[in-house]
Amino acid sequence: MKKYFQKISLSAINLYGVAILFLFAILFTFLVIFEEYRDFEQEEVLLRQNYLTAQKKHIQDEAQRVLTYIRYEYDRSKDQNQMILREKIISSIEHLFSKKNSSNYVFIYSLEGENISDPNKPKNLNEKITQLGDANGFNVLDKLIKQAKEGGGYVEYLWDNPVTKKLSQKISYVTIFEPWGWLVGTGVYLDEIEGLLVERKHVLKERLIKYMMEILTLATILFGFAFAGMKLINEIIRHEIDTFRDFFKKSVKHYIVIDKKQIYFKEFHILVEYVNEMVSAVHRKNYELQKLNASLEKKVLEKTAKLQKQMEYNKQLVSMQDSFIKHSIHEINTPLAVIMTHIDIYKMKYGQNDYLSKIEAASKMIANIYDDLSYMVKKDRIVYEKRWIDFSSFLHERIVFFEEIAVGNGHKIQEEIKDRVMVYFNEIELQRIIDNNLSNAIKYAKKSTDIQIKLYEKENMIALQFFTHSKKIENTKQIFEAFHQEQTKAGGFGLGLEIVGGICQKENIKIEVDSNEELTAFSYYFKKVSL
Repeated sequence: MKKYFQKISLSAINLYGVAILFLFAILFTFLVIFEEYRDFEQEEVLLRQNYLTAQKKHIQDEAQRVLTYIRYEYDRSKDQNQMILREKIISSIEHLFSKKNSSNYVFIYSLEGENISDPNKPKNLNEKITQLGDANGFNVLDKLIKQAKEGGGYVEYLWDNPVTKKLSQKISYVTIFEPWGWLVGTGVYLDEIEGLLVERKHVLKERLIKYMMEILTLATILFGFAFAGMKLINEIIRHEIDTFRDFFKKSVKHYIVIDKKQIYFKEFHILVEYVNEMVSAVHRKNYELQKLNASLEKKVLEKTAKLQKQMEYNKQLVSMQDSFIKHSIHEINTPLAVIMTHIDIYKMKYGQNDYLSKIEAASKMIANIYDDLSYMVKKDRIVYEKRWIDFSSFLHERIVFFEEIAVGNGHKIQEEIKDRVMVYFNEIELQRIIDNNLSNAIKYAKKSTDIQIKLYEKENMIALQFFTHSKKIENTKQIFEAFHQEQTKAGGFGLGLEIVGGICQKENIKIEVDSNEELTAFSYYFKKVSL
């Protein structure tokens, strides 16, 4: 983010600012719309509740009016023929309370389900109906009868609207006229509320569109004024910046100052004073530096000549040191070979003894150190070619070489080597890995403990492991660094594991070192290469 703002221009910043204001205006508009819709949703819920409450009260009053009429006629004319009286009351109800082609009508059924008067079901008149259900399978008649017997109440269901000829949600209020066992009820369809809500939504939509257009128009006008003002301010700022830029460009070669009359902004006038003072100081210092530079050039030339002589001397010294090491290694090899040869001759002629075993073990340790030094001198000068090596046989041979050294130090080497494990590697570098690990295992293992060597194949890897009972290694990563020694009393240069670490890094060999108070394990994982 910081790098982005370092590259952005003032015009872009101002444009982004205006754009953000415009977005805030749009956001404000949508918030207004959201609030209006939320208020409308609350109003819609309240409107539904109020409408439903009013309609329930209306149909209850209507049903009670019909029931009151029936009771009045029954009490007034109960001595007349009951059949004639019933027909008279039903006829009067149908004319007085049920409107033709209207959804507002009164229905009368017996408690046994007989259709006594139902303008919406004229075909079933005077018939006993056992099942009268709605579109959802709800048995409406049973529910109406049950509600009437319980003292009257409301029942909601789906029913054909005689006006719209469609299924509509309907709520009815039923009561009972006990002398004749009549179920008297009336209901209302709830389509009217939906039409009212659609009308309200239409009004709200027009109002919101008006709000949006007014806010967007105002935002556009403000955006235009803001953009014009920003552009004017940008031009003035650009002029000020160009003045400073041209000044700095010229002041590099010439001693000039800025004229305050060229600057419009009052805040920049203070900056002009500091800039002019800075330029004067820079030119003054530049003059002093030119004088100092003239005297320094001579000193630099003198120091350079001395450094070149010193570098030549150091180069010769390093070359002589390198030559000394190479000749020393070569000179060591000859007497070492003589010692090893005469040890073998002595063993064949007189047999083995403890003194000779110690001499032979020491000679082999010297031979291992010689091989390390020889590898360190040559590793950057020659290319170590790879070939297919029988890893199993090669490892066994090296164990045999170190076996007498291990016995002389009170150890026994136990090997667990899988047969015919082949590895594509350089023989000298493989020997350095094995020999240095064996040498360290013998050197650091606790007295009279066994050293265990394992070689096996694991998926696409070849694992070589060395196990010793030794002191815990505190830092398992630093032991592969140059001249590092975990135990200074054990002696040595600490070069062995540095050589091992360098070879493993070059050949992408994974190293794992696990160490605790009882056991230390060095594990090396070679990648398999197809034959």
